[in-house]
Amino acid sequence: MSEDIHALSGAYAVDALDDVERAHFERHLAGCEACQAEVDSLRDATALLASTTATPPPPALRDAVLAQIANVRPLPPLVEDDDAAERQEQLGSVALETGPGTGAAGSGEEPAAPGATPITAARSRRRWTSVLAVAAAAVVAGAVGVTVTQPWDDGGSDTPSLSAVEQVRQADDLEAYSQEFPDGSEATVLVSRSLNKAVLETEDMAPAPEGKVYEVWLDHREVGMVSAAIMPEGEDNTVVLSGDPATAIGAGITVEPEGGSQTPSDEVVALFEFDKA
Repeated sequence: MSEDIHALSGAYAVDALDDVERAHFERHLAGCEACQAEVDSLRDATALLASTTATPPPPALRDAVLAQIANVRPLPPLVEDDDAAERQEQLGSVALETGPGTGAAGSGEEPAAPGATPITAARSRRRWTSVLAVAAAAVVAGAVGVTVTQPWDDGGSDTPSLSAVEQVRQADDLEAYSQEFPDGSEATVLVSRSLNKAVLETEDMAPAPEGKVYEVWLDHREVGMVSAAIMPEGEDNTVVLSGDPATAIGAGITVEPEGGSQTPSDEVVALFEFDKA
């Protein structure tokens, strides 16, 4: 194990060692700076994997996976070699009788009988291979950020998802309605009827009076003003409005008590009249 102990860093990082192996590796880890650095980096990377978002696969994925199983080469079963086990037992007896230092080059290790492969070692190597593959994937995730690969994605969407604000700004049917106030501040309502989205942008807007807030409304022909947002504090804001902008005929900003109101007050700050849809 001494030659391969560095390779256990991945299994140790994901807690895949048994108690004996863990104790052996931790003794090695205390004096190996390279393994310490690798374990730290693997743990940081695997922690990022918890932040990924699961996406349910389409029903066709199951059929596709089952269809490919026939092409996957299975691993051979682990069958204990009775002769090898007997030779290992004999070698263990010899080692107890002769003591350390009787192996090759006085290394203190037991000589290996030709063809003898302990079952535990074979299982360990197989487990390390699987664990290190997972750890390697985690390192990649830590280096470039967590990337969720969806095998059922046909690659039809190469454009990153846009925020609601970006969608409105880039809409082909964008409508913009602005008002400039005496102090030089400005408020603009952006509307996309095809997206049924609207955004209010303010620049250098004075704060609402103490204990008050600015509330934004959408004006509808049948029902009148409907609350669409309460503006956060700050001179420059970008607020996505709720409701049904596609059918709105206008918008307004009023001063309301903290927490907002069900109906607009008489303290009107701005009114926007939309073009007819």
